[in-house]
Amino acid sequence: MSKIGKRPVAIPSGVTAAVEGQRVKMKGPKGELSLLLTEEVGAKLDSGNITVEKRGETKRHNAIWGMSRAMIANLVTGVTKGYEKKLEITGVGYRAAAQGKNLQLALGYSHEVIYPIPDGITVATPKPTEIVVSGIDKQKVGQVAAEIREYRPPEPYKGKGVRYAGEYIFRKEGKKK
Repeated sequence: MSKIGKRPVAIPSGVTAAVEGQRVKMKGPKGELSLLLTEEVGAKLDSGNITVEKRGETKRHNAIWGMSRAMIANLVTGVTKGYEKKLEITGVGYRAAAQGKNLQLALGYSHEVIYPIPDGITVATPKPTEIVVSGIDKQKVGQVAAEIREYRPPEPYKGKGVRYAGEYIFRKEGKKK
């Protein structure tokens, strides 16, 4: 039985929530989000809380039940606070610059890497070696951060590349004579 699925999701003041069949909609100060639930679960709005109930007793129903509740909680957090991922760039000559709807990356290749920033996502570069990806959709923010990191993941010998802030890179020892 899911411990997460049992708990109701509290709707804070300033956020309007609506449940229409399998679709859950949230509207708050940062924007508007919606989520389409699977057939294994259903959502019910009552007195400022959203409760998720499962429609079966299999292992899959339990898993989807907890996940659906967590995704609804993510909607609430997204429309109130938003989400943010920080990336750090390590390496001589490696830098980033946000220019309009593009992120320009110099990552040691013979050319500049131009990453088009999707709608609903804001990318800022407070320092040339720091990238801040922010938005209201947790999945989108994580996906954009992962795509930027994918251009040059950190390598294990010198640690050069794009890493998440606070990420530990397992370092290897180089060749010995």
